Amino acid sequence: MTDVTDGVLHTLFQSDQGGHEQVVLCQDRASGLKAVIAIHSTALGPALGGTRFYPYATEEAAVADALNLARGMSYKNAMAGLDHGGGKAVIIGDPDKIKSEELLLAYGRFVASLGGRYVTACDVGTYVADMDVVARENRWTTGRSPENGGAGDSSVLTAFGVFQGMRASAEALWGAPTLRGRKVGVAGVGKVGHILVEHLLEDGAEVVITDVRADSVRRITDKHPQVSSVADTEALIRTEGLDVYAPCALGGALNDDTVPVLTAKVVCGAANNQLAHPGVEKDLADRGILYAPDYVVNAGGVIQVADELHGFDFDRCKAKASKIYDTTLAIFARAKADGIPPAAAADRIAEQRIAEARRG
Repeated sequence: MTDVTDGVLHTLFQSDQGGHEQVVLCQDRASGLKAVIAIHSTALGPALGGTRFYPYATEEAAVADALNLARGMSYKNAMAGLDHGGGKAVIIGDPDKIKSEELLLAYGRFVASLGGRYVTACDVGTYVADMDVVARENRWTTGRSPENGGAGDSSVLTAFGVFQGMRASAEALWGAPTLRGRKVGVAGVGKVGHILVEHLLEDGAEVVITDVRADSVRRITDKHPQVSSVADTEALIRTEGLDVYAPCALGGALNDDTVPVLTAKVVCGAANNQLAHPGVEKDLADRGILYAPDYVVNAGGVIQVADELHGFDFDRCKAKASKIYDTTLAIFARAKADGIPPAAAADRIAEQRIAEARRG
């Protein structure tokens, strides 16, 4: 008998990373589709999460990623106050090479086969135009274009939610919900980051930016000459007098190399999976750095796509996203009361909401 102690079935059924309700393996030979749809929980409602299109090294790696991402969406949706559980899909392959209308339509049929248990959206490798195609096969697709009944780009509300989390961090640490007079470093000024910069400037913050794309930096400094820039993230995190660090690009920004040299007293940004590994949250706390959990403050995007299911209303979405401020403060209060880092407190609150829904 094959030993599967360390395999995906063990992850699904036995480990702390498992506990999923359903995992669907999807294959359509005609189009070349190979996909995994993972539903972690529907306790709060239909599972909601994006579709990642990525050239995984192995099928096992794809399944493992789908499981982890789906579990993360359960927590994210719970903390966002949405009536949705967590799910995620991955399509295996290089989207630049194999993505086609036929493949996306085939994927849409698999989403339809779940009868509404899973609601999909965009993620790495998939875009609004792709969701328009997927939606032709089912009515449980969000992240569509406005021309097709969707909300389009979710960057505006994502940035707004991060700003609310930053205001809450300022309230918790300095006693006032404003960044006025504070020096904020933003790493990554693309779709979300450049909008966050606008909020910060309107609030009276001093802003320092960096980005791997020089044109993204120039777009901001040409419009706002008072904004300064540094060469890279390594320089940004060492900036003297930095009050807040906002990672808005790649994940893993908080790691064994960056945390010891970070000058900021607050970390609050839009990037996903900022903690490189378990234990980093404690390292931040030990240094007296207040960390606003990423999946809490960057939830404006999922709030927006969830609203599409009810007929998108921007003002309604913005009102929901504004509650990220209160949620972030509640996490800090729970962390202080329990003597744990904010990331652990957020997990506990999310798990409590899911558990109560299951009992109900």
